[in-house]
Amino acid sequence: MGLLVMLISWAISAYIFIIILQVAISWLVVFGVMNLNNPQARNLMNLLAKLTDPVMKRVRQYVPPIGGIDLTPIVVIIGLQILNWAIAQLLLAAVPM
Repeated sequence: MGLLVMLISWAISAYIFIIILQVAISWLVVFGVMNLNNPQARNLMNLLAKLTDPVMKRVRQYVPPIGGIDLTPIVVIIGLQILNWAIAQLLLAAVPM
C-alpha cells in the first residue's frame, strides 16, 4: 500500500513539474527568447500540450482568463497539491502506530 501511494505521489509531483515547465516555456515564447519556428521547440511545446491539455481543457471551462492571464495552471497545481496532501494523509492513516 505504501509503495503504491508513494508512486502516485511521485506521479503527481512529476505532473506538476510538467505544468510548470510548460508555463515557463510559453513565457519564453511570448518574450521572444524561444522561437516556435524551430522544429525542436515546436515539438517540445506540442509534447507538453499533449501531456497537460486533458486536465487543463476541463479546468479552462470553469476558470476564465483574468486580464488576459490564464490562471488554469495555478488552479490545477493547487488541486494537485491538495490531492497529493490527501494521499499522504491516507498513507499516514494506513500506517499502524
